[in-house]
Amino acid sequence: MAPATTKPNGGAHAGEATKEQLLQYYRDMLLIRRFEERAGQLYGMGLIGGFCHLYIGQEAVVVGMQAALKDGDQVITAYRDHGHMLAAGMTANGVMAELTGRRDGYSKGKGGSMHMFSIEKAFYGGHGIVGAQVSLGTGLAFANRYRKDGKVCLTYFGDGAANQGQVYESFNMASLWKLPVVYIVENNQYAMGTSIQRSSSETHLHKRGISFNIPGEEVDGMDVVAVRDAGLRAVEHARSGKGPILLEMKTYRYRGHSMSDPAKYRTKEEVDEQKAKRDPIDHVKKVITDAGYATEEQLKDIDREIRAVVTESAEFAQSSPEPDPSELMTDIYIEA
Repeated sequence: MAPATTKPNGGAHAGEATKEQLLQYYRDMLLIRRFEERAGQLYGMGLIGGFCHLYIGQEAVVVGMQAALKDGDQVITAYRDHGHMLAAGMTANGVMAELTGRRDGYSKGKGGSMHMFSIEKAFYGGHGIVGAQVSLGTGLAFANRYRKDGKVCLTYFGDGAANQGQVYESFNMASLWKLPVVYIVENNQYAMGTSIQRSSSETHLHKRGISFNIPGEEVDGMDVVAVRDAGLRAVEHARSGKGPILLEMKTYRYRGHSMSDPAKYRTKEEVDEQKAKRDPIDHVKKVITDAGYATEEQLKDIDREIRAVVTESAEFAQSSPEPDPSELMTDIYIEA
């Protein structure tokens, strides 16, 4: 059977994917969606404290980009990071345990939602300072070039960070030194609560690298195969020694900026329309069923399997012990 062709909702890109690839993308995106839904529930129950930024609606971006990487390539992002962790292969149990501040979490229960890391999976965080990870990701790419190890660093940031000065300092250095970095701006259109039209004089964010000789591409971030194909091109560009490249993912988050945000800056009708017409999981589901790769019942079975994984992660997190007080001052850098 020939690979299915996906036609993005925006009609700007078409790509092919095999049955196995599409089913894996569906499974990976569904894991992120169900995990985030459960995280929202646990936050409402008071089991997750502090900030909690959910990734619901943006799942195609990280799943598509992860499919473009090779082993050893690195990922670094901002604070809306649970999806990136799961896409990188970090376990639902470990991520949920960290969200609930438990000892078995990825940062031993001391980092919470915004500060998890996995050297094993080449995931370098979760960072709470807006735009800070762009400088760090550029540093990772510099180390790759210095070591000549052939690795590429994916450096994510949001539309709200696109006006930060350190982003452009990083662009300049990366371009000067031809660093192997792919900058990915996840443009979900509202940043922390202000629409991009009100906050940015240039709203086509893929053009932001032009003055630094960094090529850019706008991508339908609601189509996982369109993202993967753009990712493959971008990663090859960076890995081949041509320097940085900028991808603007046009996406949309369904929830507020964080769990404490009622998102009154947009209408319910707008959100409902996005869900009905552009949902990334519904899109790939339709591609799968139209191609005859799986029936509705088979996809429901996958959903049940994913729900079981997420339920187990919530139970694991709640049964994991809290950190011992002796851990309070460990893993902290103190200048002598």
